[in-house]
Amino acid sequence: MNTPSRFRPRAWHLALALATCAPSIALAQVTTNPPPAVPNAPPVTIEHIKVHAPSIEGNLEGETADRDVLVVLPPSYAKSPKRRYPVVYALHGYSIGAEQWSKEIHLTDASAGAFAKGAKEMILVLPDSKTVHNGSMYSSSVTTGDFETFIARDLIAYVDGHYRTIADRQSRGLAGHSMGGYGTARIGMKHSDMFGAIYMMSPCCLSARTAAPADPQAAATLEALKSPAESASLPFMLRAQLAAAAAWSPNPKAPPLYLDLPTKNGVAQPDVLAKWAANAPLAFVDQYIGNLKRYSAIAIDVGDQDSLKVDAAKLHQILDDYGVSNSFTIYSGTHTSNVATRVQEFVLPFFSQHLKSK
Repeated sequence: MNTPSRFRPRAWHLALALATCAPSIALAQVTTNPPPAVPNAPPVTIEHIKVHAPSIEGNLEGETADRDVLVVLPPSYAKSPKRRYPVVYALHGYSIGAEQWSKEIHLTDASAGAFAKGAKEMILVLPDSKTVHNGSMYSSSVTTGDFETFIARDLIAYVDGHYRTIADRQSRGLAGHSMGGYGTARIGMKHSDMFGAIYMMSPCCLSARTAAPADPQAAATLEALKSPAESASLPFMLRAQLAAAAAWSPNPKAPPLYLDLPTKNGVAQPDVLAKWAANAPLAFVDQYIGNLKRYSAIAIDVGDQDSLKVDAAKLHQILDDYGVSNSFTIYSGTHTSNVATRVQEFVLPFFSQHLKSK
């Protein structure tokens, strides 16, 4: 169902294509406005921990298997030692990590504000999935490691083992913004046995697109790289293409990057493009309709000034066509407009309504 626009636009907006393959994603860290203040909101506690991920061990890119994770404990957590809580796993976007995203969404204020306004208390978990090329795409790859399994299995096992969670899929939610929205779509479709509700915020990379760079010089630059570290000096768009290649077209026989690019000697490679297309949720959603029907609720939102709205609307329509219950909101604004307000006023209340509490 289509719902009315609910946000006013901010002045800032900058998005670009992931090479020419994926839809727009926000550039690096952005300055965002805080959510509406909630006076006297009881404070949350944020813990900075490391979680070891067996699924990421031995990756060819050298990504650490010890991942930084932020855990938000609700106001009553310390005072109610016998109480157990639902958990929401929240995935950050491309080019930033969990710490940076926590600042973009004003995590402390947004979560405390949501609870103070009536959302049921829950634990929030923000894993860091940034890689040498600035993003894992939450995918499974011998080059980057299996970040999909890290989120859907390793991380959940650790959190359930170390915090007072309700260890049941019906009390576990998954959300994400931009690349994290893609991760939510991907992981949510494949792992409905682990989550009870999902919320995709401005999801990127839903559709398969031509991946060859329009600029032959850009293709030559990528093909000439001698080490992963050299990518740090590349323009944003080229680094994003490397991230996609590492995630979706890994190649253990192609050191030093261990990936196949969508061009070779400037010529598009159909086999690589096919691998990228196979990782597009709009291409594989039909395989997971049964899984999607298991969710108590599915939500998608996107800005009316965000080019991602086209693919988001397609996903919404596919779900509608299959009779999968979902809500679809086009808000007034850009890719990151009022993202903290969205978390406080809509995302956390959504999970409060649809996850089971004790």
